[in-house]
Amino acid sequence: MGTAAHIVAIPGGGAENVPNVELCTSLYRVFGGRVAPAGPRPGLTPRLQRVKISVFGCGYLGAVHAACMTRLGHDVLGVDVIEDQVAALSRGEAPFFEPGLPELLVEGLDTGRLAFTSDAGLAADATVHFICVGTPQKPGENAADLRYVRSAINTLLPMLKPGDVVVGKSTVPVGTAESLRELIHGAQPEAELIWNPEFLREGFAVHDTLHPDRLVYGLAPTDAGRRAAARLDEVYATALGQGTPKVEADLATAQLVKVAANSFLATKISFINAMAELCEATGADVTLLADAIGHDARIGRKFLNAGVGFGGGCLPKDIRAFMARAGELGVDQALSFLSEVDAINMRRRVRMVDLAREVCGGSIVGRQIAVLGAAFKPDSDDVRDSPALSVAAQMQLQGARVTVTDPQAIDNARKKWPELSFAPTAAEAVQGAEAVLLLTEWPEYVVLDPVELRQNVTAPRIIDGRNCLDPVAWRAAGWTYRALGRP
Repeated sequence: MGTAAHIVAIPGGGAENVPNVELCTSLYRVFGGRVAPAGPRPGLTPRLQRVKISVFGCGYLGAVHAACMTRLGHDVLGVDVIEDQVAALSRGEAPFFEPGLPELLVEGLDTGRLAFTSDAGLAADATVHFICVGTPQKPGENAADLRYVRSAINTLLPMLKPGDVVVGKSTVPVGTAESLRELIHGAQPEAELIWNPEFLREGFAVHDTLHPDRLVYGLAPTDAGRRAAARLDEVYATALGQGTPKVEADLATAQLVKVAANSFLATKISFINAMAELCEATGADVTLLADAIGHDARIGRKFLNAGVGFGGGCLPKDIRAFMARAGELGVDQALSFLSEVDAINMRRRVRMVDLAREVCGGSIVGRQIAVLGAAFKPDSDDVRDSPALSVAAQMQLQGARVTVTDPQAIDNARKKWPELSFAPTAAEAVQGAEAVLLLTEWPEYVVLDPVELRQNVTAPRIIDGRNCLDPVAWRAAGWTYRALGRP
């Protein structure tokens, strides 16, 4: 397995600033050493050329990207300012839950072609530099916070060489890449920028990186832009060789692709949740409605699952930043509908608390309530803007005694809401509960035995916040079953 010998200390920083033989060997291998590359891996198309890559930002996006680029045969150095994160990655430990990533990290470290560091200067030997830092929502505003993108670019500028390619993967407001390209050309006129948005799904990020459904290149229509695209083709040679579609566009279009896609998905989710509101008012069943309209090939059934709504680190902040940027451009009316998309999504959380109050006889004060799920979606430990955690916290603030469980996200949830109680399993979380809310559709919750679970609760009442349970089975087991948009 990879060891902490792969860590590189910032000169003058907290770690020991002394030569390390194992460290030097690791970096020597990553950037041009004589160690032979790993042999071909089954199922992968041979690469055109081995590329020296740096990845700035080793959070969710960057760590996955770095590990996957090593799997494709490249030499990769991940750069991050968070020492603990660098240390964990250098040991082959993912700082977050993502299926398949720990194994990929260990594999890459063991080949000697993957390393992580907090010393950005060691990335100078790379020829392709990926920008994978976060763009969170500004506190108190809808706009994206670009300080980390600008910091990464400013750190990179002094080390750029003629022919280097800077590849932006972070989600940024349209117009950002153009200004960054000017900075790059001011520092190194013969370096070039390409905007290459990411389309990762948490829980499937490794697969989505190794087998993308499309590659988008945003580049200038110049000879330098075309040379940079050819260089990026070498990085993605495996995916291109497997027939992955590639879309070459201008910089503005490439920046719009990710936020437009996320806005469309958010709109589709909020549409069916708006229909759920109508179904509740009329006695209709939103799941049957979704099935019926989903047969229309123009609409499709995916993302028509009514429930407590969307969350996470992408959709909510991306649609808000999209609206903010449209306002700056003077076309805010073009995206005014996203305000209602956002409002519908937030109303679902309030409605879930209302349902809990209804099944508890009009009040949740002093009631023992179990919440199944804390992550914003299954196969993740991400609690950013999690609907499940938001509902749990609202009920706690309104006087309920709430116990939350989740297979992966308890530690992150506890950091965000230490006032809540937590249990390691569903059986323990529902002990003595007067109502149970299923708010994250983990597979182990979907297959819970209603007969067995009833033995642990004080009152058999369940609210299916994801419309993923069989109401007939639960009612037959003696439960009061409620769900959003269902009679």
